Amino acid sequence: MEISNDSATKKTKRLTSVVWNHFERVRKADICYAVCVHCNKKLSGSSNSGTTHLRNHLMRCQKSFNFDVSQLQAVKRKKKDNTVSLANISFDEGERKDEYIKPLNMNFDHDQKKDEVINLGCGKFDQQRSQFDLVRMIIVHDYPLAMVNHVGFKVFVKNLQPLFDVVSNVSVELSCMEIYEKEKQKMYESISKLHGRINIAVEMWSSTESVQYMCLTAHYIDEDWTLQRKILNFVTLDSPHTEDMLLEVIIKCLMEWHIEYKLFAMTFDDCLIDDDIVIRIKDRISESRPHLGSGQLFDVRSAAHGLNLIVQDAMDALREVNEKIRVIIRYVKSSQVRQGKFNEIVQQLRINCQRSLILDCPTRWNTTYLMLETALEYKAVFSLLQEHESSYMSALTDSEWEWASSITSYLKLFVEITNGLLGNKFTTANIYFPEICHVHIQLIEWCKSPDDFLCSLALKMKAKFDKYWSKCILALVVAAILDPRFKMRLVEYYYSLIYGSSSLEKIKEVSDGIKELFDAYSISSTLVDQGSALPGSSFPSTGVDPRDRLKGFDKFVHETSQGQSVISDLDKYLEEPVFPRNCDFNLLNWWKVHAPRYPILSMMARDILGTPMSTLAPDLAFNTGGRMLDCRSLLSPDTQQALVCARDWLRIETQEVDSSSALSSLCYIVAD
Repeated sequence: MEISNDSATKKTKRLTSVVWNHFERVRKADICYAVCVHCNKKLSGSSNSGTTHLRNHLMRCQKSFNFDVSQLQAVKRKKKDNTVSLANISFDEGERKDEYIKPLNMNFDHDQKKDEVINLGCGKFDQQRSQFDLVRMIIVHDYPLAMVNHVGFKVFVKNLQPLFDVVSNVSVELSCMEIYEKEKQKMYESISKLHGRINIAVEMWSSTESVQYMCLTAHYIDEDWTLQRKILNFVTLDSPHTEDMLLEVIIKCLMEWHIEYKLFAMTFDDCLIDDDIVIRIKDRISESRPHLGSGQLFDVRSAAHGLNLIVQDAMDALREVNEKIRVIIRYVKSSQVRQGKFNEIVQQLRINCQRSLILDCPTRWNTTYLMLETALEYKAVFSLLQEHESSYMSALTDSEWEWASSITSYLKLFVEITNGLLGNKFTTANIYFPEICHVHIQLIEWCKSPDDFLCSLALKMKAKFDKYWSKCILALVVAAILDPRFKMRLVEYYYSLIYGSSSLEKIKEVSDGIKELFDAYSISSTLVDQGSALPGSSFPSTGVDPRDRLKGFDKFVHETSQGQSVISDLDKYLEEPVFPRNCDFNLLNWWKVHAPRYPILSMMARDILGTPMSTLAPDLAFNTGGRMLDCRSLLSPDTQQALVCARDWLRIETQEVDSSSALSSLCYIVAD
């Protein structure tokens, strides 16, 4: 007998069998029916009829998308093994949408090509595939491994797919390691095929348990002229660790990836680290593998860390003044009466400032700058408030207000430069030189202050800056020269402002330095043509064959050939006019287009421009505390490394690239 769907009414009742995921229970008069959501066939839905006939129908139904009904039999057995009982958790499978929505086609990347599409509606349920998806999700989104034990998660999964057997967090951890090993092999193969050189950034982390970590990140420009950033290692350091121990860990990681002979530059986040650490690393590599030539190895210190160290001097000098201003702001904001009196004086003095008083976060110096800048706007209000309020205790002297004003202007410069560097659309090494030169010029001016307090502070700040400048200037200036909008003209401009009458001598040092570097690449190119250079190395190997007595001859041929009416890539590049400046200029795209015109210089540009001049992400740029690992610090060191590295490697494939940092969501900031 045919049943009219128009007259059928839905009955709400708890349906415990998973078979009801494929049937809609309806009632007409006193009779219950089970309507198949795949083919709309009506079967008996009475509670006395059981569900065996419904299961049999699913096995014969031509529109059930080949659903593996036999797996329904195993669900009850699996439920008995669950450590957390879901029996008392209320959810009603009968309360479903009136319209059944078929599964969509989805892209899935599991041992398959990215472009391959899997129709989930036409495939059988796959426990292993679903478990892989779950673990991948946990890695990419930084979810806790223990989420699989949460009752709410189990209820959600049961309603979504009753056949899925939720695994334990131990199994999840093992699966994380499997994914990590698989992705690591892919990363190893990708790096081994790289023709250019690699730059390594070394960053230090810690946890609330005072555990220290070292993160090694590779920066390089690939064959398509795209800047790449890949975390290679996240190593737990034994406590207490020395610089010798740190040296051993770095070398071990480099050799693990077989990139020690591809190194071009190493960037360290702490400007106070051993000045000779790069030299020691190079010497150790030569001792371990004397047949590998490492060429010149640049030692770079993070610009953002260097600026933070300089700013810290300003914060220390203004510590007492900052505390007085905090007390003043707390006093005004402590009651509505005082806030009202403050607003009344603002109106009387006709101060046109729309910003409210704010308290800073002591571990983020940009908020201290905002607090000072706002307080200075209301300086006159604070003075009058002192006359009207007898309990107003924390008054600043005129000298303190002057110091606050001057140092706030210092901080403004550092805030603007830090935002400019880390917020730049194209974060290649060329953008740093003009900004760092501007800091240099301002420090020179600040040191001329007639105020002894400000002059002393400026001299202290400049001493730290000079240490950074001497360590990093060659890498900074060469990167700027390789920007066709600047070339040597930018060096000439800034050096005349910085060095004055001695600028010509300094400019010549820069010119000689870049020519020496270019000559090394030219010789390397010659050896590559002759088949005697190492694969992936832009510099000639100095120890390939100790019996080769004609290395000097190769250099002689190269140098004498240059003088025979053959203009070099470098000379041709520098002699041509500078490229017009515009904010949307893409330097890497320019070199990609012009690489055939400058075959040797483009090799050099790829390595130089890929050097990380700073290691801080934008959201960490202003902190004066340390970078700390979250609750994952409780996991084993191997698991920590697997999660951090695998997340970084997988985020590109899932198109979830975060411009700040792969690790930024793993940390929070605490005071020193």
